[in-house]
Amino acid sequence: MSETCANPLLLGWIKEWLDQARERNSKGAIVYKKAYESMKACPLAFQHPSEAQQLNGLGPKLCDRLTEKLKAYCEENGLPMPEHPHKFSAGSKRVSDDGTTEAQPAKKPRKTKPYVPTLRSGPYAIILALATLDENASQGMTKSQLIETAQPHCDSSFTAPSDPSKFHTAWTSMKTLLQKELVYDYGRPLKRYALTEDGWEVAKRMKVVAPSDPSQSTLPFRAESTQPDASIAIPDRASDNARPQASRQESLEYEELPQENPNTNPHVFPDFDGAVTPIVIPPNSFTVQLVLDVREVRSSKDRDYLANELSKKGVTPEVRALELGDVMWVAKFHDPTFLSRYGEEGDEMMLDWIVERKRLDDLIGSMKDGRFHEQKFRLRRSGIKNVIYLIEEFTVTQDLNSAMKYNEMVASAIASTQVVNGYFVKRTKNLDDSIRYLARMTSLLRKMYGTASGEAPSHTLTLIPSRQLSSSESYLETLERLRAENPNTTVAVTFSTFSALTSKSDVLTLRDVFLKMLMCIRGVTGEKALEIQRRWQTPQAFLQAFEALDPRNRENLVSDQMQTLVTRKKVAKVLSKKIAEVWGEDG
Repeated sequence: MSETCANPLLLGWIKEWLDQARERNSKGAIVYKKAYESMKACPLAFQHPSEAQQLNGLGPKLCDRLTEKLKAYCEENGLPMPEHPHKFSAGSKRVSDDGTTEAQPAKKPRKTKPYVPTLRSGPYAIILALATLDENASQGMTKSQLIETAQPHCDSSFTAPSDPSKFHTAWTSMKTLLQKELVYDYGRPLKRYALTEDGWEVAKRMKVVAPSDPSQSTLPFRAESTQPDASIAIPDRASDNARPQASRQESLEYEELPQENPNTNPHVFPDFDGAVTPIVIPPNSFTVQLVLDVREVRSSKDRDYLANELSKKGVTPEVRALELGDVMWVAKFHDPTFLSRYGEEGDEMMLDWIVERKRLDDLIGSMKDGRFHEQKFRLRRSGIKNVIYLIEEFTVTQDLNSAMKYNEMVASAIASTQVVNGYFVKRTKNLDDSIRYLARMTSLLRKMYGTASGEAPSHTLTLIPSRQLSSSESYLETLERLRAENPNTTVAVTFSTFSALTSKSDVLTLRDVFLKMLMCIRGVTGEKALEIQRRWQTPQAFLQAFEALDPRNRENLVSDQMQTLVTRKKVAKVLSKKIAEVWGEDG
């Protein structure tokens, strides 16, 4: 136990409950962990456990448990039980005119209304949708499943802002439900959502106050309830006066929770051990679909040019926002429920080809601001085997000296992309030439996978189940192993899983954040950042390495440690000094 903790007894009991919850794989561990961290960081010594309610994560229920624990401890050790701080606060004292004290009635404590979301609001619809799950089952909904179920019960859209000048949708309310601990999320790479114990209480209160008009649409309600009716009516409008007025604290914490089977608990993702079993996809069950990023446009006034021209060539693209790349191909299943049979989301699976389209002026700009190296690093981490850099010629107005300088930059960047990264570079004359190339690539892939008429497939397709992945690292290791076993098999994940794995923010690990921090320093490429991270695995370890040296020797720390590497991974003394100026300065 930490010697610096002001309340070691209380901290020890919370730690005991936290360990028990973790052993049972209980979702109560989330709340106990928050309470433990709050108590450990608190510098105040409490005379009574009820005083701990001022801390984040400790509500009345948890403080009552601590009080009972303290009572038992005092009885066992023959110690007096501390007085409750509010025991004698029924009335305050005031001095009268004759000098005597008189009891003054205490102010009635303000009652906190129980949380009931506004009718047909985002939180209202989300709670209703999650209430369709079994309360005692270890399962949750993905974002797309939740939106699909919740949308009929919300007046606002979960995908498009109600006001074109704003970015908020009904999905933004998920943040409120997570903060109030009515909903929790879990799982990587795909997040899933479920109601907490308190979330189920809110859902049951919503059922009680909903009018039972048989003409209204109903939503299945699978929670155990004391009410005889097991469905919840969804009215079009209702008065706020229908809300219950019972008093209840909104501090949320879990009590003892039923033990869950870790084999069926989706919270627990196994660490990678090489035992991933891929699912073989039947060759005639899908078609090859080209997917175009929504930002790929000819101009701001002609946004549909690429899609229209591709359609004229027999390739009708899907246009959507992509987390990575500008163009990719997916296997779209004829049966929309095919993937759901294996517990997967959506009806699309990634193929092993992705295109990063760069107009010449954009390529030069990305090299100047560092986006070029960051994009290549993310492409490498995506696991896609065939990365294509599609570079379009474009006339850049400049003087002769600038032209020579930029030509050298472009030539160097292309050579590095081909030789160092191993990516294929395709140069086209203009946008129309690029469109023709994408159409030819689509035709070629359809022949490879046998989706073109009369063509026998030369490549097979296998799916890595998302539940068998614990992180992006296990994903990359799995790809490497399975590809080595069968080179003619495309090994991939669903489109939803790929989007989650390649998101810039959704699944960032400490390692990813550390790499991004390193690459913010001009001159630190992805390869150099990886080599630094291999030697100092966390930012703290890197800082400690600098702190252990005399300030005069810090500037050569990185260059000395990496002097035996090849040129593209080696850090020169100039760059090492620049890194030391950022990481090695005393704060």
